Amino acid sequence: MSTTKSSLTKIGVFYDGNYFLHVSNYYNYIHPRQSRISIAGLHAFIRHQVALDEGTDPRLCRIVDAHYFRGRLSAKEASQKGSQLYYDRIFNEILMLEGITTHYLPVRTYQGVRQEKGVDVWFALEALESAFLRDLDVVVLITTNGDYKTLVRKLNARGVRTMVVYWEFEFVDDYGQEKTTRISQDLEHEVVYAVPMHEIIEAGAKKNNPLVQNLFVLQPADIPEPTVKVNENGEEVYQSSILSLKNGYGFISYPPNNLFFHFQTLVDTEPEELAPGTVVTFDITQNDRGQDIATNVRLVREEDSNGYSEPDSRVDEDVEDVI
Repeated sequence: MSTTKSSLTKIGVFYDGNYFLHVSNYYNYIHPRQSRISIAGLHAFIRHQVALDEGTDPRLCRIVDAHYFRGRLSAKEASQKGSQLYYDRIFNEILMLEGITTHYLPVRTYQGVRQEKGVDVWFALEALESAFLRDLDVVVLITTNGDYKTLVRKLNARGVRTMVVYWEFEFVDDYGQEKTTRISQDLEHEVVYAVPMHEIIEAGAKKNNPLVQNLFVLQPADIPEPTVKVNENGEEVYQSSILSLKNGYGFISYPPNNLFFHFQTLVDTEPEELAPGTVVTFDITQNDRGQDIATNVRLVREEDSNGYSEPDSRVDEDVEDVI
């Protein structure tokens, strides 16, 4: 689209949970990246990708509804798999913190084979209902399942733009079996926007694209040590990276106690430009309880960073180049 929209673009995101887990496991255990997909980073990417495809500002693209669907083992079965229940609980908390509604159905075993029934139907019904009740502009499907082509047709017929976010890859498992993940051609042809994440990740990694780098959960080795820098005014400021972001505030990595900061203290920086791992400079002051906090938080831009990544405001060009 060539025109620039000024109204809010409302986005709904719908996860095929088993597929997303498969992708995350691939990047954590097989791919050289050795890190899981970050939900927060993926949502930031989706907002920017929708803005690029819709011809609007990323700040006007908002995920107003998100749902995660997956078949799940019974508590008894999960308890027999070591720390499975613990890790399921951690992931549920991550989903909740990102405002994602979870939908689970029990996985039933028939003649020794685990079967999921009803999850795909639930997925489609929720997507349709959300699109109509919330008046969504764009519905994003994270799946490769061709069975959703009918859902896409229904959404397209109602004027809701559809996007599929997908990964394709191949690898050999521990048993020497070749494993291949591909998107259904039927699904890819039906959607308005098809986003090949595997291609974008490989191209973005070469360019050190921050929007792509933030697609992955930060590992301890990825977090730079805090340092003291001299700014353009000859004043000493602290420099470190964003650890996490919440609604209106965040935390900066500064061992042993990470520093709280409020978005109101940002300087020449928009909240949308920040993501976990983004490098910032800041001052350290104390709140009314005598606790250290960060103020005057400013994004380190490429021209000032001696090699640090460029801000999100310039990322769209890189994303467009690799699609």
